[in-house]
Amino acid sequence: MKLNHPALTDLLQKAYSAEKAAAFAYQGHAGSVKDVSEKAAIRQIEIDEWFHRKEVLQIMNVYDIPVSKWYEFKFYIIGKIISGSCYVIGWFMPFYFAGRLESGNVCEYFRIKQYFNSLGIKEHDLLFYEMGMKEKEHEIYFLAHIKTNKFLPFYEKYFSWGNNSSFNNIDLDKKYPVEHSDHYCKRE
Repeated sequence: MKLNHPALTDLLQKAYSAEKAAAFAYQGHAGSVKDVSEKAAIRQIEIDEWFHRKEVLQIMNVYDIPVSKWYEFKFYIIGKIISGSCYVIGWFMPFYFAGRLESGNVCEYFRIKQYFNSLGIKEHDLLFYEMGMKEKEHEIYFLAHIKTNKFLPFYEKYFSWGNNSSFNNIDLDKKYPVEHSDHYCKRE
């Protein structure tokens, strides 16, 4: 079945390729930290990203959506640059920008779910809901490591993410079930 929804097609292609960039970045991030438990947690997040990539590709294949060569190239380069930079930019910035990135990725999956729903397709709701929630867990993990850092207020002011701001409206302590999650990440 072909989809007649250019925004959905593009978002799926972008999500697929961006997951590779994130996984590469987490390889460098895990390699650059010294704490064994942090290393293990970041490696698990990398594994989650590879899993998301696999799941998105399966959905793309159902709807004959090709992988974007441009996004693959672009996000490969971005992921490798971020991965390498983790070894030279210090401890705070990889945690900060990983959390910021994950915060935005949450809505990527909820928007995909909403786009499918606009076409009357609900069979993928649970998958995209769970991937969005997993990205929220990643965001919370990274924020927890820097929430008391003296640099956070400065970064939050200039990069719009931190203790007092997020790119999504999900509260894991009060999350709605998949069938009542339509208000997450709605664009006004």
